[in-house]
Amino acid sequence: MHEVDPLIESLYRWSDVSGVLLMGIIGGTIARQRGYDIIGFFFIALFSSLGGGMIRDVLINRGTVAAMAQPEYLILAFTGALIARFVYFKGRTWDILQAHGDAIVSGLWAGTGTVKALTFGLPVVPCIMMGVFTATGGSMIRDVVTGRIPGVFGDNQPTVIPAIAASIIVLISDAFGYLAVGMILGPLVSIFLALLGYWGGWRLNSNPEWAPVNESAVQVAELAKKAEHKSRAVGRKYEPTRIRSWRHRQMEKA
Repeated sequence: MHEVDPLIESLYRWSDVSGVLLMGIIGGTIARQRGYDIIGFFFIALFSSLGGGMIRDVLINRGTVAAMAQPEYLILAFTGALIARFVYFKGRTWDILQAHGDAIVSGLWAGTGTVKALTFGLPVVPCIMMGVFTATGGSMIRDVVTGRIPGVFGDNQPTVIPAIAASIIVLISDAFGYLAVGMILGPLVSIFLALLGYWGGWRLNSNPEWAPVNESAVQVAELAKKAEHKSRAVGRKYEPTRIRSWRHRQMEKA
């Protein structure tokens, strides 16, 4: 078990619950855009705000899922749904606020997911996976339930890469005995990368025809063909006249 500075733990606790409320509002707003009733608002808000943490806790399999053991999580998720039901958030301003809020929450949750995995003694790669699932799992479940392809699968601003960066920074900081520093620095780097992707139009390549191995093989074949033609040209240039005449006669006979 890792000891975490009480101040940092308190800050993360408040950030965590604030993220649940914000993601509940985002989920409820998406439910409004899809034309769902109040039940849909509650469910989509629940998936958005608690889905990632539920996936993490189920995979770790250590005790009761946090969202069920601590009632404030459910209360805040449903409160976010009610806020979205009574207030219609829309327009360019809301899109910017949503993108920034999502980046902040994802960065914080990537850090908390990694720390929780460390707390239970998981190896390095599973710790990174827990950070990624905590940060992006809720949005994946929400997109599947609403009949959309999950945004993390491509042609959207990257969310997994910033989460991985946060997890790696937390792990490195823990290895050197500075976990508290990593819990602050990791999410900050993740938030910066996510916002860089939003404002810079950063997208991962999703072209189905892109295959570097195939392209390299074609290029190698073309180079070999050019080399063969060049060697033949050089050979013909320096080939003795008698041998060339004899070769031509043999080709005519054939």
